[in-house]
Amino acid sequence: MNGYWILLGMMGAGKSTVGRKLADLAQVPFEDADALLERRFGRPIHQVFSIYGEETFRGHETSILKSLDPKPGVLATGGGIVTRPENWDELHRLGKTIYLNVPAEALMMRLEKSKRRRPLLETENWQGRFTELFDARLPLYMKADIVFDVQIEDLEACAARLYEQLKVAQ
Repeated sequence: MNGYWILLGMMGAGKSTVGRKLADLAQVPFEDADALLERRFGRPIHQVFSIYGEETFRGHETSILKSLDPKPGVLATGGGIVTRPENWDELHRLGKTIYLNVPAEALMMRLEKSKRRRPLLETENWQGRFTELFDARLPLYMKADIVFDVQIEDLEACAARLYEQLKVAQ
């Protein structure tokens, strides 16, 4: 493994859950860009958004990428990391990008059940906002080195299947 396996995808795609399991299978460290940001700010992501705004959040997200060195590991990213062109340079410098391609309907079902707050969806018509974000980001996600279709399976099985595919691709 040269550099990170970097998981990209919409909120609710399972990047952190799949990432932890994938790191366990590959016996490499796991890092989560959102957790690194929470440590930097000393507060949860939804508070960072509400206090500082999305633009400041995105700037720090870029800064986090720039602070990392390529090494064997798995990195879960925030869903919007793909929206800044300069982030793509950093992502490619750090390793191989992998888009967890989950159908929009499945993501909305997961988000509806989730207790986790999603700052960009804190609006009355969150489904409409989600669809806007999904449609805008999909072409960006498709630029990933690997587009990995997530089946209707538990995330542990998904991680195992992804690991097998990545092992073969090396």
